Amino acid sequence: MLAIEIKDLSFSYENTPVLEKVSFSVEEGDFLGIIGPNGGGKTTLMKLMLGLLKPSSGCVRLFGKKPPFHKVKVGYVPQNTNQNIEFPITVEECVCLGLVGEPKNKEAVLHALERVKMIDYRSRRLGELSGGERQRVLVARALVSSPQILFLDEPSSNVDSAGQESLFQLFYSLNQSMTLVVVSHDLMVLSNHIKSVACVNKTVHYHPQSEITEGMMQSMYGCEVDLIAHGVPHRVLGAHKH
Repeated sequence: MLAIEIKDLSFSYENTPVLEKVSFSVEEGDFLGIIGPNGGGKTTLMKLMLGLLKPSSGCVRLFGKKPPFHKVKVGYVPQNTNQNIEFPITVEECVCLGLVGEPKNKEAVLHALERVKMIDYRSRRLGELSGGERQRVLVARALVSSPQILFLDEPSSNVDSAGQESLFQLFYSLNQSMTLVVVSHDLMVLSNHIKSVACVNKTVHYHPQSEITEGMMQSMYGCEVDLIAHGVPHRVLGAHKH
């Protein structure tokens, strides 16, 4: 079954085109990595998949359904999750927020915390946690309603390299029971865990394999690139205007 189906999708902010004629599909159980330059449309594409933005043309379906996705359980971890971290809320209370509109279910909250290995931190305040620990709590908040598909937008930003690898190991384990879609700049960590890649820069090139090649990078950035050490996406070679 197709988890995501996108046909002839275009989107503009006012008169500025962001995405043009995007078409691709993602199988249920996939682990899709979305990569591309800043301003290329990665987060916009994810918000269109979630139904948070309305396309200028074309359509998006999740598990055969058009937005709003009332009959599809979707989990979402947005960017900028380090805002308001001093708000006086515990880990357990934060995860409960993922059940808005549903009955309170402490068992589901504790199960979600167990899945992300944060059950022992349930009484801590968010501001007392490291960046990686907070990300795990926010993933638990997205998991508590048992989603069919989980979207994560730059989940390893503000997390050190050891924490990044740990997070992606977690995502790999979650992928055994759900479809995952991750926007990330951490290309080397990403390529070790994903199953497919969408390269986004106004258009989208979908690759049904995990390898991130120099050719893919060059087609996105429009200049010659060289993939190098872990944690450094690419080195730009030669004269260019990008």
